[in-house]
Amino acid sequence: MLKNYGIILASGTGARFNNELPKQFVKIGDKTVLEHTLNVFENSKYIDFIILVIHPDYKKTAEEIISKNNYKKIINILNGGKTRKESSSIGIFSIDTEEANVFIHDCARPFLSEKILKDCNDALQQYKAVGVAIKTTDTILEVNNNIIKKIPDRKNLMCAQTPQCFRLSLIKKAHEISKNDENFTDDCGLVIKYNLEDIYIVEGESKNIKITYPSDIFLAEKIYNS
Repeated sequence: MLKNYGIILASGTGARFNNELPKQFVKIGDKTVLEHTLNVFENSKYIDFIILVIHPDYKKTAEEIISKNNYKKIINILNGGKTRKESSSIGIFSIDTEEANVFIHDCARPFLSEKILKDCNDALQQYKAVGVAIKTTDTILEVNNNIIKKIPDRKNLMCAQTPQCFRLSLIKKAHEISKNDENFTDDCGLVIKYNLEDIYIVEGESKNIKITYPSDIFLAEKIYNS
């Protein structure tokens, strides 16, 4: 049975969040976003090990939080890179086993459920690449210079979430091939561009929000208290 590694990407500086501290250290209720996310992975039966990728300026703060909570599954706390792709790669290549399952998750999504992790784990028994997404309820416009060029059929559109899950050998190959290509925002994009594997989609949840702007904290508080 392959081991499941959770890689939590928390190396952003929160430029869009416009706060003194990055969003991963903002509190929702009595815990930071980082703690909420780590708790999900720590308590999940589908995660064996956790790798945290953090901005070096905030590594000490993260270590203090981890020590306070006495997490058992964290095996590595790594300095993140300059881009999300680089940070993801740092986490992936820190795993030295021959094969495993890798769950790559944005720290800024603190309400990931056990159900999504289960569905991803189940899908990985058949597929080597698994994404999480929800159907879009809005009409999406393709725009160029503020002019609508196309309105895609929304029945074929979904909004991506994380985690994005892969066989370790596959996602390592994707990063090796794309070593000099920085034009990516996520790991599924690498697999798709180089046509390495079909990506199976499991259904996400509306509460699996990504905290990006200060206004998102108000929604997060509502989800937390519901």
